[in-house]
Amino acid sequence: MSATPSAAESGQFKIGGDLTVNRLGFGAMRITGEGIWGPPTDREEALRVLRRLPELGVDFIDTADSYGPFVSEDLIAEALAPYDDIVVATKGALTRHGPGIWQPVGRPEYLRQCVLMSLRRLKLEQIPLWQLHRIDAKVPRDEQFGVIADMLKEGLIRHAGLSQVSVEEIQAARKVFPVATVQNLYNLIDRSSETVLDYCQAEGIGFIPWFPLASGNLAKPGTALDAIVRKQEATPSQVALAWVLKRSPVMLPIPGTSKVAHLEDNVRAAELTLSDEDFRALDSQAKAEA
Repeated sequence: MSATPSAAESGQFKIGGDLTVNRLGFGAMRITGEGIWGPPTDREEALRVLRRLPELGVDFIDTADSYGPFVSEDLIAEALAPYDDIVVATKGALTRHGPGIWQPVGRPEYLRQCVLMSLRRLKLEQIPLWQLHRIDAKVPRDEQFGVIADMLKEGLIRHAGLSQVSVEEIQAARKVFPVATVQNLYNLIDRSSETVLDYCQAEGIGFIPWFPLASGNLAKPGTALDAIVRKQEATPSQVALAWVLKRSPVMLPIPGTSKVAHLEDNVRAAELTLSDEDFRALDSQAKAEA
């Protein structure tokens, strides 16, 4: 592997058909404190991670107003604003009441407030991609979708997406506004969103898998993953990430970390090329373990 890896090796995708990013991005959840609450333990290292991103060709950052809350967005702005060619995507609709506590609030006036405050914290005039962090079951979903459509028309956000949704929910939202991305849990061992991914691929919707590095027990000695790790001289996480990238051309994985060394290791996954045979072997083994 090269001394300085580049996310450009992962290929590119056009979010919403016109916003080009390298497919391997960065998730900025882990640059906060334990339980995604409060400031990071090592604030300067977190800033170094963020400033290292453009040097590694990472031009797509995913965050949310609830990370901290607000901490992640503030650090991103401090480290990188003005952003030049970096696309910062953020999310709103989850409120925080303590470490590990996430409560959805989907009232239209609150969603608008989320966007306006994210604009201020990120020092942006328009959010390139804003995603509804969760659909609030207590509020009619068309009201939530409607205010997103309004904010798109007003130019507060350029593109909009959804998080942790079903195909039916995506279809319902698309009747109200263009859905540019979907962000669901997905990795080598958790395929619960397989049908959603297939739908997104068919429709040209970007699919942002969160927790993309998971490999579970597949890395044990004697497994297909272990054999590929040794052959590629890579780590299990790198191979798992390479598998995710190969799975679909609409895939936009966002591995996160608070350490520069770990960031560089993750980006090196963009250089890995899995053969079709290795891809199928990993796929079969993962399904057998499920």
